[in-house]
Amino acid sequence: MIASTMLGITSALLIGLGLYGLIANPEPLRKILAFNLLGSGVFLLFGVIARRGAAGGFGGDPVPHALVITGLVVAFSATAVAVALLLRLFDATGAARLDEDAPTRAQADATDA
Repeated sequence: MIASTMLGITSALLIGLGLYGLIANPEPLRKILAFNLLGSGVFLLFGVIARRGAAGGFGGDPVPHALVITGLVVAFSATAVAVALLLRLFDATGAARLDEDAPTRAQADATDA
């Protein structure tokens, strides 16, 4: 098996695991991690496609690699914002879930007083 085929299979596996994690896990932190896994698979697939084009006799184009690097930076910053919002949710409600029936920490303090 050639390297690009193995990398393509790996990227498809990462994309599949990321989609499964997004659908199957109800916890927000696991959804964030699954979304990152999905994005990593897409970046790997994009890199494999760019590599196969260069191996096919076409000139090495730096644009796909620049797009992947830019995508990695954007994905990292979006993950940081999502984790910060999740921490803020935990501070406000005392739980890291988005249940509508769960009382907030302020409501729990008001009923105790």
